[in-house]
Amino acid sequence: MAEYDAIIIGTGQAGPPLARRLVAANWKVAVIERKFFGGTCVNTGCTPTKALVASAYAAYLAHRAADYGVTIGGRVGVDMKAVKARKDAISLPSRQGVERSLKQLKGCTVLEGHGRFVGPKRVQVGDEALTADKIFINVGGRAVVPPIPGLDQISYLTNSSMMDVDFLPPHLIVLGGSYVGLEFAQMYRRFGSEVTVVELAAHLIAREDEDVSRAVAEILKDEKIDVRVNSKVVAVGKHGNDIAVTLEGGGAKSQVIGSHLLLAIGRQPNTDDLGLDKAGVATNSRGYIEVDDQLRTNVPGIWALGDCNGKGAFTHTTWNDYEIVAANFLDNDPRRVSDRITAYALYTDPPLGRAGMTEAEVRKTGRPALIATMAMEDVSRAFEKGETKGFMKILVDKETKQILGASLLGLSGDEAIHCILDVMYAKAPYTVLQRAMHIHPTVSEFIPTMLGDLSPLA
Repeated sequence: MAEYDAIIIGTGQAGPPLARRLVAANWKVAVIERKFFGGTCVNTGCTPTKALVASAYAAYLAHRAADYGVTIGGRVGVDMKAVKARKDAISLPSRQGVERSLKQLKGCTVLEGHGRFVGPKRVQVGDEALTADKIFINVGGRAVVPPIPGLDQISYLTNSSMMDVDFLPPHLIVLGGSYVGLEFAQMYRRFGSEVTVVELAAHLIAREDEDVSRAVAEILKDEKIDVRVNSKVVAVGKHGNDIAVTLEGGGAKSQVIGSHLLLAIGRQPNTDDLGLDKAGVATNSRGYIEVDDQLRTNVPGIWALGDCNGKGAFTHTTWNDYEIVAANFLDNDPRRVSDRITAYALYTDPPLGRAGMTEAEVRKTGRPALIATMAMEDVSRAFEKGETKGFMKILVDKETKQILGASLLGLSGDEAIHCILDVMYAKAPYTVLQRAMHIHPTVSEFIPTMLGDLSPLA
């Protein structure tokens, strides 16, 4: 049995940097990867999907060229094979870079295969047995495949298999009106597909405020995307060469016929085939590994990082998990998960940048609060670029003057949100940001203006 100081299972956004830090501290490290190096972000998530979003945006702008006084001769077309090739040319080097860097890392042994626990300090990879006092789990997650009647009789797509698509689906039906589903829905509509989005909840992206959800829905509908909320999928089946999706809502049934079906109703952790029971590692009812504020499991010497611990399903939260573990282990710096502020983005066009609490969450606290909103059509930078959809909203604690949260749906919302987020981390009063002089013309310059126009949250 090979002995190591640490075993890392999975090479997502936490595993590789942790391996580098541990090796630099003279630890003998084994890294296990069963498939693609780099995890979801590099292979089927952030990197490839944002490359596709960029291609879809270029197609959208080309169709709108006349709005800017630009004449394009002939018909604007989309070459899906070229779109996929561009995506692969961006994504593949990232995967290869992660793999190369780990295999060249002195003090690190890379094993390719499925790692499973056979005891609290023992892991089996094929015929090889490994042991270590410290084991770090970074196995990520995958798309949920729901128990819909008839689903096992048809072909369907997930965010992973969408990466292999090099053709234009005539009519894409997206099950799930949240972050993953909406990004694919808009990009394929812009590529030229007919698109229908089906959402069980009363509004899209259900965790967001209803005004944000309505605005996103209007943006999608303006691009002729068929949005159906309050719709439960009760069955799917073949309809000639197409797919029929039977919906139930409002006491009535209806049917949508499409050429392809994308499942985007949620994610689940890759913990069901790790032998966690052999190690005694506890999971919750959804399969997520239970961890404390410093990402320790219930078994001494075992940690869980990234999507598999249920503490955040983003690249940035996974990277922050690595930072927390490394700080506690190597830097004598007691960092905690509870220190971080919720922050993420929805990469539709325009994007949604989010930080802290929603308006609904603030209202539930019952605390006195202040609010300010501004339509993007009133932001000069957006007006000049001809991208005026959306709005910005900021919430402030009336007594402490600290910013509670913000939703920036609009041009550069995914970038502008960070000036708010940084002030929140500093625990500074909103007046610091209000009195800052920002550059004109930008989207960010209107955030101080908004903070000078706060009113009580009714």
